Amino acid sequence: MRYKYYLAVITAFTIWGFFSLVLKSLDTFPAFDILIYRAVISVCIMLLALLFLRPKALKKNIKLFQSLPRKNKHNILIVNLLSGLFLALNWFIFIYVMNNVSVSATSLAYLICPILTMVLAYLILKEKLFKIQWVSVALSLISCLLLSLGNFMDLFYSMIIAFTYAIYLVLQRKNQEMDRFLVLTFQIGVAVILLLPFSPNYISNTEKTAFFYAIIALIAIVFTIIPMYLNIYALKGLNSSVVGIFIYLNPIINFLLAVFYFKEHISFLQGLSFSLIGISVIIFNIPNFKNQVNKRKATHIKI
Repeated sequence: MRYKYYLAVITAFTIWGFFSLVLKSLDTFPAFDILIYRAVISVCIMLLALLFLRPKALKKNIKLFQSLPRKNKHNILIVNLLSGLFLALNWFIFIYVMNNVSVSATSLAYLICPILTMVLAYLILKEKLFKIQWVSVALSLISCLLLSLGNFMDLFYSMIIAFTYAIYLVLQRKNQEMDRFLVLTFQIGVAVILLLPFSPNYISNTEKTAFFYAIIALIAIVFTIIPMYLNIYALKGLNSSVVGIFIYLNPIINFLLAVFYFKEHISFLQGLSFSLIGISVIIFNIPNFKNQVNKRKATHIKI
């Protein structure tokens, strides 16, 4: 019954893949303005949902937390504080690189992140990777190196962005005790607290229109709360390395939008790199698909 977790992670990264369509409508507003308003509105919506739509779940989880041994409480707090920290770092560095380095560096980060997630999950969580999945890692690495040719600094900044989100994903595998929605609310709340001190220096004086607030609300609900919830829900039933590989859906969809919707020119090298990424995603999931087929066969034999 792991299909629901696969559906959750595929839906999450597919939604994020179409984020550029909405974000383009706010291209006259500075990136940090979008970031901070997105984060604040997201956490406000989630707090209201917890208080008025999910009060029973909130009370139940408060009682659950209070009943846990002190060591477990400390572990939960540390994991979620670190999750909020790495989420804030990822968002802030992403915006900084987009504004001060290059947009291509942020795109490259989405390609490097799955590789780092797989390797960190292997090293930290001891998640098993089959030989064929290491082939997928190698193909992904080759594609990223091809895209970074002649742009070492882009690769450097991309590594930092990718590392912060990869650590966030790995941390969620250690974060299974509490309600997923409550956990996400806490993490985004921590991220907001960490980002707010930067607001006086980075937020602009650009007038915020009704259209701005409407689009930010859409971004908060559809492109932040829903996919992030689906993301951490998927980590309840799937390994970090499996979830990490589906991050590639984001840049693949962006690539297809760039070609077919925004009519951007794509070089042969870019086309080759994204083709290798697509192949690597298929290769990585072969053992998982085989496992599901074998389970279904075993079930039919028993019947």
